[in-house]
Amino acid sequence: MTSVWLAGPTLLLILLAYLLGSIPFGLILARLFTKADVRQGGSGNIGATNVARVAGPLPGTLTLLLDTAKGALAVWLAGHFADHHASAMMLAGIAALLGHCYPIWLLFKGGKGVATALGVFLALSPFAALSALAVFLLVVAIWRYVSLGSVASAAAMPLLMYLLWAPPLAPPPVITFGTLFATGLVIFKHRANLQRLLDGTEPRFAFSKSEDMSE
Repeated sequence: MTSVWLAGPTLLLILLAYLLGSIPFGLILARLFTKADVRQGGSGNIGATNVARVAGPLPGTLTLLLDTAKGALAVWLAGHFADHHASAMMLAGIAALLGHCYPIWLLFKGGKGVATALGVFLALSPFAALSALAVFLLVVAIWRYVSLGSVASAAAMPLLMYLLWAPPLAPPPVITFGTLFATGLVIFKHRANLQRLLDGTEPRFAFSKSEDMSE
């Protein structure tokens, strides 16, 4: 059983997880609703925040939900077909996240991975994921920077996974290292935002149409 996750079918599931994660829902929905290329407007990002800014709140919300769902579905499929092996589920989640951030269809220029990572961790550990979401909402509510909330919630995830995986048990090493990788990737994808935060030029989240949106 220790090598189940290395079986051929599970490797195919990891490939499927990457392809699932690489579906650019933000780009597709923006074109369906407005015929606009979301990459040519706002920040140029294909994530939910920029889709909402360029195409409106409905496609932005749908992008958020679908990007989250594809992360969760990738992990669920790996768990279902690999006997809920932690290694298979974590690797599928990482593959989906890499697919979103570096989609083959868009020449590896994708989103920042926040919603997809949320879906991955909702499937792995709902309490940890919801706690990270609470961190995100709290930071955005106080400071009104989506990017800061994203980085803060990502940074909190390794500790939350360690504490909430299956108390009082710590998660398997593959979960710990996979979570650290996901955290590092999300923060890396926000490096331009972090520089703007340091420079004082990062726009704040819009609570009304008259304000600028961030990320």
